[in-house]
Amino acid sequence: MKGTWFHMSAADLGRAIGEGRINPVELTEAFLEKIANHPLAPRIYARATEVRARGEAMGAASRAKAGLRRGILDGVPISWKDLFDTAGDATEAGSALLRGRTPDRDAVVLETATHAGLVCLGKTHMSELAFSGLGLNPVTATPPCLNDDRAVAGGSSSGAATSVAFGLAPAAIGSDTGGSVRIPAAWNDLVGLKTTSGRLSISGVVPLCERFDTVGPLAYTVEDCALLLAAMEGRRPPDLTGADLAGARLAVLETVALDNLRERPANGFDDACTRLTRAGATITRIRAPEVAEAMGLTVALFTGEAYGIWRDTIEKAPEKMFPRILERFRAGAAVSAPDYVAAWRRLMDLRQIWHDRTAGFDAVILPTSPILPPNADRLMTDQDYYVTENLLALRNTRIGNLMGLCVLTLPTSEPSCGISLMAAPMAEDRLLRLGTAAERALT
Repeated sequence: MKGTWFHMSAADLGRAIGEGRINPVELTEAFLEKIANHPLAPRIYARATEVRARGEAMGAASRAKAGLRRGILDGVPISWKDLFDTAGDATEAGSALLRGRTPDRDAVVLETATHAGLVCLGKTHMSELAFSGLGLNPVTATPPCLNDDRAVAGGSSSGAATSVAFGLAPAAIGSDTGGSVRIPAAWNDLVGLKTTSGRLSISGVVPLCERFDTVGPLAYTVEDCALLLAAMEGRRPPDLTGADLAGARLAVLETVALDNLRERPANGFDDACTRLTRAGATITRIRAPEVAEAMGLTVALFTGEAYGIWRDTIEKAPEKMFPRILERFRAGAAVSAPDYVAAWRRLMDLRQIWHDRTAGFDAVILPTSPILPPNADRLMTDQDYYVTENLLALRNTRIGNLMGLCVLTLPTSEPSCGISLMAAPMAEDRLLRLGTAAERALT
């Protein structure tokens, strides 16, 4: 019976706890044992938090016995990306620059989720300082891709995705600055939610670009993502019952997002559009020149801020970094303060143009990534390949960050190929209802 736990959604595990069919302590011990013995676990988990997990599971078991559960997920163990501060346990953000860094309190979202009853299994590997969409990290570890053991898993929440995909956690929490939840979710056939900037606290989260950094779940189902979002906010989850696509208005973004699509991502996206249409959605194709212009602001907005945050730490010991990540950070040195301010002012104008253009649609859809997971060995030896694949990996996902949107990625019929639904800022509840209906159509 325990073997089936590793393939159940977080919500189903939580319901089984509520019905008395699963004990939270036994559930947590089963996952800790699998983490301790699985051959791939050292490439997925930076560290397990056994003492904490066992204590939290015991508390959940006591509440379940007393009929005082705090919600559906009370007693369900999950993993956390290694940039969420955990009191008394190292948080190193995939970087030798932060080796041994041990916070004295939890990140706000982790603290809130713990109060909701979630059990922290451990911290997962990630791209160095979260500054890559590939998931390649020769400094700490490179998690494997579910569908191709020679490929990277996607980043920067690489270990978060693979902890779920390989059955080492029922769900995971990652972060997304330019696609870091959605890329690894898509490449490992999971659901991933990029929340709106400012929706969830980033206090106690190791930063990359604070004006773009967001927190989001990776899981098997849209329902799990909805429950995890609610747990991190300390509120009731949205009602997803009765969601359907009848009358839904969707727009396919043609500008940038469909350029240079590789064959399988294109096939997966086309098949998904067909299924959504059959389920009742109306799909319109749109062009949005403001997206192309916004993409041209990327270096000023992302790289300039990232280097501004990390410059002093990096330049004290640059030899500790993977050279390609170091080079990417240092590109921010060329961004002046006037350029950064001007880029943000222009981006706000472009966001308004986007909002006006898309206001009549329930969501804008696009392939989550135009490429498949790249080969890990070739990324290490072929610099041109590394640069090309890294930029393409994040190209489509970055649109959601630039436009300030909430975005949900869902698996398609093609392995490692996702479809993304982008909705207005702070419209997560509506997006999750739409995503529930889309998930049903796609599966």
